[in-house]
Amino acid sequence: MAKFEFILCADDYALSPAVSRGILEALEAGRLSATGAMTNRPSWRDAARDLGSHVGQAWLGVHLNLTLGTPLTPMPAFAGNGRLPSIGSLARAKAADLPQREIAAEIHAQIDSYAQAMGRMPDFLDGHQHVQILPGVSEILFSELGRFPLPHDFWLRDSADRLTRILLRRSAPTKAAMVAWLGRDFAAAGRRHGFTTNDGFAGFSAFDERLDYARLFSRYLVAPGTRHLVMCHPGYVDEELSAADPVTGTRPQELAFLLSEDFAARTTAVGATLARPAA
Repeated sequence: MAKFEFILCADDYALSPAVSRGILEALEAGRLSATGAMTNRPSWRDAARDLGSHVGQAWLGVHLNLTLGTPLTPMPAFAGNGRLPSIGSLARAKAADLPQREIAAEIHAQIDSYAQAMGRMPDFLDGHQHVQILPGVSEILFSELGRFPLPHDFWLRDSADRLTRILLRRSAPTKAAMVAWLGRDFAAAGRRHGFTTNDGFAGFSAFDERLDYARLFSRYLVAPGTRHLVMCHPGYVDEELSAADPVTGTRPQELAFLLSEDFAARTTAVGATLARPAA
């Protein structure tokens, strides 16, 4: 059995106070490699204070958000009613039709919001609903990242993976394949701009409370890439989460699994260990 490391990244930090509380519990238990923060959310400033103690123990980054809630900057063309658009409308939009200056300003503001609250640059960047890989967004993102003094080992999440790996995992393959197709050029474009990415990506699910998350998680470790990354969505539920996002009931299920002995047993069984930032 070949042993391997994988990055386990909790998405949606600061989406709501209850989500942040659950992610912090998983970080404190040593059950996460990374988490990405939604720095345009109302609770971000408070959540940032709690996240600071995990600097150096896990990768802490920006979970770029262009599809949920209110932007940090004026976006009359992109978010004319003061609310960010749905992922469906953003994914269908032609790159040439997107208001590039507005998107650039919002990307810059969200990264700067992280830096101001944490007193440091992010270790990585990924995207809520994988917005970072969209052709109309990625080139703007690469340009804006070039304006920051990022750490030398900064990395980007590539949400795409090879079709053969996706089919072997048998976990929401249609969704995973669609995202892979949308992001088929992201990693290569990122390398041209001097950025590194993960190799291997899993964690897709139907967010169905009736499914056994532990069994799903085991599938995420099948056919790992050379720098495998698994996304997860642990947390608790509060009114703010329920009002903002449809993914509620499965978050406590994911958290309970991560904190359980079953998590340790399933990772050990396949020779997998959590990757950590270099000292």
